[in-house]
Amino acid sequence: MKLVNNASFQRMESALFTAEARQRVISNNIANAETPNFKRSELVFEDLIAQQMGKSNEKIQGNLTHEKHISIGNGNLGLPTAKLVTDQSTSMNSTTKNNVDLDAEMALLAKNQLNYNLYVQQLNHEFSMMRIAITGAK
Repeated sequence: MKLVNNASFQRMESALFTAEARQRVISNNIANAETPNFKRSELVFEDLIAQQMGKSNEKIQGNLTHEKHISIGNGNLGLPTAKLVTDQSTSMNSTTKNNVDLDAEMALLAKNQLNYNLYVQQLNHEFSMMRIAITGAK
């Protein structure tokens, strides 16, 4: 029995990896705030999830974890992967043609850090509950 291979842990792991990748993208934007012709990038994940969930006319699909399982729907139900998008359309600074807004990037960095901390706390709570279930004590 795989205790840490369930859907809850997989979602938390995915959220942690996405927050870590987003941290690198935002840090790169901040580091290149003064670089001429640099265009900011963004890691899009939540929007893709919302789009996937908004498709009401699609059939329910099951996640096959064993080859003897009966197939439900058209295949495995998977979350979309994060997508790196570069904003080529805007320009904050007319002399350098750079579109990085340092204040906005710092706010995104703070928000991402809070999200990351929340995911870590949630994982710690899950492991704590597992420890209590196994040992019977905190």
